Formats: sequence, C-alpha cells, structure tokens
Amino acid sequence: MAEVKWTVEGRRFRNAEEYQAALRDKELIDSITGSLTLDNPKDIEILYQKLKEGHYTFESIVGRQFDDNIYELYQRIRQEEKQAEEMKAARKQKRKQQIQKLENIITLSKKSQKLENKTKLEDFDKNMQEQIIEILRKKEKKRKILVAVCLFLCIVSFGYLGAYYQVSAKSAREFEELSALKKAGAWGVSSNNKKVEVHLTDKDTSVPDILPEYEKIHQKNQKLIGWVKIDDTIIDYPVMQTVNNEYYLDHNFNQEEDRNGCIFMDYQCDVIKGCDNMILYGHHMKSGKMFGTLNKYSEKAYYEEHPIIQFDTIYEKGKYQVMYVFRSKVYSEEDVTFKYYQFINAASEMEFNSYLNEMAALSLYDTEVTASYGDKLLTLSTCDYQEKKGRFVVVAKKIG
Repeated sequence: MAEVKWTVEGRRFRNAEEYQAALRDKELIDSITGSLTLDNPKDIEILYQKLKEGHYTFESIVGRQFDDNIYELYQRIRQEEKQAEEMKAARKQKRKQQIQKLENIITLSKKSQKLENKTKLEDFDKNMQEQIIEILRKKEKKRKILVAVCLFLCIVSFGYLGAYYQVSAKSAREFEELSALKKAGAWGVSSNNKKVEVHLTDKDTSVPDILPEYEKIHQKNQKLIGWVKIDDTIIDYPVMQTVNNEYYLDHNFNQEEDRNGCIFMDYQCDVIKGCDNMILYGHHMKSGKMFGTLNKYSEKAYYEEHPIIQFDTIYEKGKYQVMYVFRSKVYSEEDVTFKYYQFINAASEMEFNSYLNEMAALSLYDTEVTASYGDKLLTLSTCDYQEKKGRFVVVAKKIG
C-alpha cells in the first residue's frame, strides 16, 4: 500500500489532522493575499496590523511561517524608512556645516565693519561705492538666511523633544490602562476563546488556557508573554517576547517606536515547555521607567524590603524570591568566562550547580537563599553604567 504523504507548501505533516489544519491555513493565506499586493508597503502595513490585532488565527506552522514572513517584511520596510531618515539627518548635518561657514563669514564681516566705520563710503569713487554696497547687501541677505535657518532648527529640535515626551506620556498611560485591564480581568470570567499557538514553538504543542486577567491584553498584542511586578516599586509592566532580542529595545506595547522600549523575555526562553532560567531584559532609564530602579538592589536594605518578585506568564502565576544580585557585562564571543545571559537551560545537575556557584561568587551580598537542581529561576537584567557594556542583574528562585 502506498504511503500517504501529507504535504503543504513543501512541509510534510505527521497525520491527517495536522495536514487538514495546514490546508485551512493555506486557504486562509490565499484569501488574505488575494486582495493585497505584497510589493506595496501600505498593503504590507495593513496586513501586519491585522495580524498584530489578531484578525486572523492560524492553526499550523504554515500559518505561523506566513505570520513571521509578514513580520520580517514589515521590519525590512521600516528599516528602509529608517535609512531614509538617516539620510535626512545627514542632510541636516550638512546644513549645520553650512551654518558654521556662515558664522565664520559673519565674524569676518564684523571685522570688516570696524574698518568701514573708520573709513567713510564717500571716500571711495562711485564704482567702488557700488561694489561695497553690493557686498554689504549680500552679507545682510546671508545674515537673514542664517537667522531663518537657526529658527527652523530650533523649531525642529523642540518638535522632536515634544514628540518624544508625547510618546512617553502616551506609553505611560497605556501601561496604566493595561494594568487596570489586568485587574479587571482577574475579577472576570475567562472568555474561553480558542487557544492560540505561540509562534516561538517549533512544532504543534498543547497550550494551556490563558489566565483570565491576560486574555484581553493578549488580544491587543499577541507578543505578550507575561507580567512582572515588584511591590512598592515602579516595576509593574507587561513582558513581551518575539523572535529576537532587539525589537522591543525601542518599541512600546503598541509596537510604536519608543526609546523606553518594553520589558521583554529572551527569545530562547519557552514558557510552555519550560526552562531552568527565564531572562527578562529592560532599559535602565534615567526617568526610572522600565528597569530604571533595579540597581537599588545593590543595597541589601532595599533587598530586605523587596525580597519577592511577582512574575506571571500568561498561562501561570509565579512568585520568586531574590537569591543573587551582581554586576556583570556583555563579553565578546572569544572571552572564556561566565556569561549569565547564556544560562537558560542546564544540561545536568552539575552544570546547574556550576552556574549557581558562579552567580554566588559575583553576588554583592549573601541573601541566604539557595536553590537545587529542578528549581526554576528568574533573571532580571538591565544596563549598568559603571563600566562599558555593564549589566546589573537580579536572580530569583520560584517559590510559588
């Protein structure tokens, strides 16, 4: 009897159920792309926004691959726009150099004017007088241009600052709304929506129900993976996860460009399959936003007042007790040393204990909290400005 081959888009599936899911995804993709032109950036942006808002639900790796391809295409378009902005900035720099040249001319003009004050225009013949008047007219014209250019640059600068603070304020309001939505969901009832497969899994995996408090937030952005909170601190944020560790460095929850970024989980961590150590990254903002206050853990008294970190995945609640607090840095690939950001899963109990010993040796103080092989850890990481590429790290153990 001939072997049955379930193949869609060059991918072979293990059983008829997966095969039928892939066929449904292909049919949905064909219907989506039938009315769009994938060479048109506007169509790509429209499709990207619809995918982000959850208008389409995929059941197989065929659909998830399509989702990732659209994401990458959208990012490429954004990168091209960014390059265009950089070219615009280069032109601004050129104008700045031109302004400097004008300033030098003005300086020379002032020196020339001092000489002119000593010599009367009538002292020259008519032809020379006309030449002097023409030169002065050109200098005055250049002065007016300089004033206009300076005024324009001031307007642009203030506009940029205004836009930045507007985005930051909008982002802060969004976080407040999300926090309120989370609290409301905790008192509500699950909507029992169809389960969503996280695109980071490499094959179909049974996914638990999303906790009620995170259902509506997840519908707003399906890159939501959890929520981190430390009582009596500013740290109370959604945690995002995508296919790399760069995107949420400069994008907010609404996927708008924002230098505050978001708290995000290392792309290699898997909350469904589980891992020994989940790593969360966030900027050390001078305003205190994101992980801007995390370095307060350098004082043992602060740790004693804030020993517990609440970190929920969208599927499970969790409390973690702080174990280690230390400073480290991002090393080059050639450096043979302990790199905390590479500890996600330990291959053995010996390796797990080795990682813990390395962190204990770096820790700024002894919390008397220990862990054993099989315990789950949480690492919070942010920038530390005491050295180049420095990092400030807090590691905690799951206790409930």
